Amino acid sequence: MADDQVPDAITADREDPDEAAGANRLVSRLSWVVLLEWLGAGAVLPLLPLYLRQHGMSSGFVGFTMASFYFAGLVVQFPAGRLTDRIGRRPILIAGLLAYGLASLGYLLPTTPGLFLALRFIQGGAAGAVEVAALALVSSAIPISRRGRATSRIYSGQFIGIFIGPVLGALVGVKHMGVLFAGTAALCTLAAIPVLTSSVIKVHDQVRIERHVALEKIIVGPVMIGAILAGVALGLATGVYEACWSLLMDLRGASQLQIGLSWTVFSLPYIFLIRAGGWMADHRDRRVLVIGGLLVMLGMHLIWPHIYIVNLMIVLNIIEAVGFSLVIPSIQSLLTEGRDPGELGRIQGVYATTSTASIAVSATVAGVLFGIAPWIPFTLAATLGVGIVIALSVLWRNAPGKVDPTMAAPGAGAR
Repeated sequence: MADDQVPDAITADREDPDEAAGANRLVSRLSWVVLLEWLGAGAVLPLLPLYLRQHGMSSGFVGFTMASFYFAGLVVQFPAGRLTDRIGRRPILIAGLLAYGLASLGYLLPTTPGLFLALRFIQGGAAGAVEVAALALVSSAIPISRRGRATSRIYSGQFIGIFIGPVLGALVGVKHMGVLFAGTAALCTLAAIPVLTSSVIKVHDQVRIERHVALEKIIVGPVMIGAILAGVALGLATGVYEACWSLLMDLRGASQLQIGLSWTVFSLPYIFLIRAGGWMADHRDRRVLVIGGLLVMLGMHLIWPHIYIVNLMIVLNIIEAVGFSLVIPSIQSLLTEGRDPGELGRIQGVYATTSTASIAVSATVAGVLFGIAPWIPFTLAATLGVGIVIALSVLWRNAPGKVDPTMAAPGAGAR
């Protein structure tokens, strides 16, 4: 697919036109790589629990198998980030895509519950490695003045795949899951082709550290700590949403169609709004965007248990999508500003690991607390999140809010 067909070209900011065009092609390639991977993953995800149940797995083991996707991220993401700093991003991208595809084909074999669990674990680790490598490559290649928009395109590709994939999966149906597994493997292989063949990806992936040379220690400062804590707050909210949202709507009398529509209403605005969030991260005070977006999300968590009108819940989902869209690009911009390319993989690995951990823990605990009283998990996540927001206001009080477009030297800026 030609580069002029990809969404939203990134305009150059005080940059050589040829370099800007090359960087734009890099982001275009990676956004399509991520979209293809998650298109296949999204097609399988909603139906996989039903498929596992049909193969004799108990509800508890199905839940554990699905959760293994997140636990794999905890194990893999930081080592994958460290490896990208040493051998480059391309090998990790290729390995992750191919591992995800091969694991998808594994579901076609006569399998035992233990093998199902192992395959899902491999998929989680592979997806986590691809995310870390893609974000590290973008962060090392794109100037800080345009990094918010660049990272927003990567996330947009991911969520477009997650949005379209389930629709395709529903059309195929659980009776023909073999088609979906094979299709996912094919999409992952297709996604690996531009990583293998693209000269622009190869040119921008220049991290090569000899094995006998030790990696430099990451300097952890208030900006990085704050960005990681903001990711934890996002994870807490996301975990509660994934574990309890459908249960809450069912409790309010929502039909299956309304429950599905609520997820669509949340996802669809996010696909477009995150681009605006990326632009704002490059031009506005990122601290305000992160703190403001988190407060919007946390405020919605406080009121969800007290809304009893199903259609109103569906419409108000848009507000929470706005909060997410403001937060994520600005976190990435703050997290990576002034960092040496040789440490970005590890930094992305730390961020992804802590964020994934907070989602896994939040989802697990929220499900239990919802059984006690529906308001408890939402209120607890909001309370913890507000505590993180207070910590951010202290940690970032002297941090640069707006991007300095003249800052091009790696390692310059607040950490």
